[in-house]
Parts: sequence; C-alpha cells; structure tokens
Amino acid sequence: MNISFFGLGYVGCVGMGCLAQNGHKVIGIDISSEKIKKINEGMPTIVEAGIDEIIREQHLQGRIRATHDYMEAVRESDISFVCVGTPSTTNGHLNLNYIYQTAEEIGEALKEKNGFHIIVIRSTVFPGTNKAVGKIIEEMSGKTRNVHFAVVSNPEFLREGTAVNDYMNPPLTVIGTDCEKARDIMTELYAPMGAPIETVSIEVAEMIKYVNNSYHALKVAFANEIGRVCKAYGIDSHEVMRIFCMDKQLNISPYYFKPGFAYGGSCLPKDLKALKTMAHDLYVETPVLNAIEGSNQHHMENAIEWIQAVGHKKIGVLGLSFKAGTDDMRNSPIIHVIETLYGKGYEIRIYDRSVSLARLIGKNKSVIEEKLPHLNCMLQDDMDSLLDWAETIIISNNDEIFKSVRVRDGQAVIDLVRIKELEKENGYRGICW
Repeated sequence: MNISFFGLGYVGCVGMGCLAQNGHKVIGIDISSEKIKKINEGMPTIVEAGIDEIIREQHLQGRIRATHDYMEAVRESDISFVCVGTPSTTNGHLNLNYIYQTAEEIGEALKEKNGFHIIVIRSTVFPGTNKAVGKIIEEMSGKTRNVHFAVVSNPEFLREGTAVNDYMNPPLTVIGTDCEKARDIMTELYAPMGAPIETVSIEVAEMIKYVNNSYHALKVAFANEIGRVCKAYGIDSHEVMRIFCMDKQLNISPYYFKPGFAYGGSCLPKDLKALKTMAHDLYVETPVLNAIEGSNQHHMENAIEWIQAVGHKKIGVLGLSFKAGTDDMRNSPIIHVIETLYGKGYEIRIYDRSVSLARLIGKNKSVIEEKLPHLNCMLQDDMDSLLDWAETIIISNNDEIFKSVRVRDGQAVIDLVRIKELEKENGYRGICW
C-alpha cells in the first residue's frame, strides 16, 4: 500500500520503518526540516534499538522518503497516519491544535483527490476527537465521511527501548471504526503482524490507551509501596512480587477486571486494612493503598444516587450476600445501600435464595442485627411476589436465577453487576452499571 505519516517523532518514525519493512511505500511529513533531512538521508529521527538499520535499509530500497508537502503526500497515498504530538495543558487537558491542523491539511488535500482515503489517528487523544477530525475534513474537503474517506482510531502500544519489537509483535491490534471498507483495509494492513485484531467502536479505541497507561502507572506505584513496606520489615520485596506474579488465575488475570459493584466479603476489606496498618505502624507512606477503601465507598454512594434518580420508592433487591452463591453478608456492599435507602424512607423488599433468617448464625447474624434489624420485614421467600410489588429492581449479584428476571412495564432495573446500558426491552427502563 501507499502510506503517509504525519509526524516523524517516536510513533511516526517507528511506524514508517516497520510498515516499509513489510513492503509498503511510505512518505513522511513533518514541519521540522531536520527530521525530513534525516529520513531522506536514511537516518531515523529518534534513538531506538533496531530502527537505524530498518530506516537505512528501507531508504535504500526506495520505500521511505519525507517531505514538507502534505498535498503531495496525501495525493500519493491511500492511508494517512496521524502521529503528531498531543501535549498536556496545565490543567491536564490535551492541546489538540496539531491534530486539528493536520485534519485541515488532509481535508485541503482531499478536496483535489479522487478515490477513497483512510485517515488513521495514531496519536493518543480524548474520546470524541475522531469525530471532530472527521467534521473538519468534511468541511475542508467538501466530501462525505465513510463515502469518500474514513477516520480510524488505531492506538499504539509501544514501549521506548522495545518499540520495534512491540510494533512487529503486538499483543493485539485495536481498530476503532464506523466504516466497513476501512476496517477491511486496515485488517489487511496488519495481517502480517500475526496478532489478534480487535475491531471496536471508535470511542473504545480512543479510551483504551489511557486505561492501559494509567494501569501501568498504578502497577509501578503499587509495587513500590509493597517494596517500601517489605523493606521496613526486612523482607525481600522482589521475592514477594515474584510469587504474586506466578498466580495467573487471580492476580494476573481478567477475574477482577470486570467493572461492576463494590467489593465486599471478609477477606478484601480485612486484609487491605491490615496491610495499611502494617505500613502505618512502620511510618511508611502508602497513598495508593490508602485510597482503595475510599474509592470503593464512593462506588456504593454512586449506586445510591442512581437508585434515587429513578424516583421510585418501592425497591426490590435481588441478592443480599456480597457474592452470588453464598450466604456471606460480611461487608456486603448492598447492605450499606439498603441501610441508607431505608433511612431515607424507601420501602425495601429483598430476595436471595441463599439467605434465610432461620439459618443466620455467627457473624452473619450479628451483621444483620446491627445493620438491618428490620430484615425480617424485608426478606421475601418468593421472588415473583417481590417482582410484582417493586417499582425499581436492584440486581446486586449475578446468580443464574436473576438472569431470567422479567419485569413489568414501567419498572426500572438497576443492574449493579454489569457495566452497559440495558436496552428498553419489554417496556422497562434499564440503568446498568
């Protein structure tokens, strides 16, 4: 394919070299004369392992060149990668001037060009930027999105120092598009990489890089806090984290990464508090660990706000224990929600097939006596009668029995387990977290 790269910095230089190595013909565009000169002399614009040899070889093969002329670059390519900078402003927003300026240039060039053209946003940008870029190009070119051109979001996952290897051997490739033709062309472009290709909505593609990098930052901060606590105890923190990383079933897995309701139970709250206490007693600062409980509490308060926003006073709750298939109510987050709503004058009825007043013993019994002394008036033996009575239904755990719930017209369902908007099936409103 014939490809143009707007921006010859880290992402653009690596992308140019790797795609040229795969046999494509690539033109680079940049405002820097020095960068253009380097590329045209067969030299990279960055210092990165392996890129020197790639740029030199592909330049000799005639597959790589650079220019100031964006009109020529668009005219002589079918795909334009946008890899320009998006620096942070002082308040944490992005300066998207370079993105929008590039969109104007591409739009101006497309005005004079026939044929379908794909614009690929490789820069890291806020959700909504892709659509804004499309509007600019439509205005500048007089052409129609997804007819004459398409705008694709294709985030990069490159680590400095291993960028070439990361480009050629990615864990996956994410393509965010609303155009079937662009999807097929981009899939063909990335097929030689041999990695899974995930075609998603534009907004998901725009969001994923922020999630990735924030989590990487969290991992570093978490590991360093564990390191400080271990050091204070004279424990080998590298050995601790080596063992931690061996658990691919829970610790490094998708298991705890499904957005849903707050955590609860006996272990997570207790052990988190204990680790924070260890650090406190040793005068070790652990701001990441200290923030977890507050974040979890905020999640419960959000749930209460969602329920209040619906406006109904008769609330049916499906699931009382902190996890489906158990009767463990220790630190069950839904109990806090019920307790708060009851105090605000809401009528509450509860069904959980694993929980029975007659079987409550030990800690479960004391939790209910302290938090929900009126549970005997709330707990129902029959789910169908609860569903007939309630105006709003709250699903707080994901037991199989709740998946077949059918509700009446006008009822609202707030599913605290899943994070997606429920479709308006059977006439009810759905708010799903």
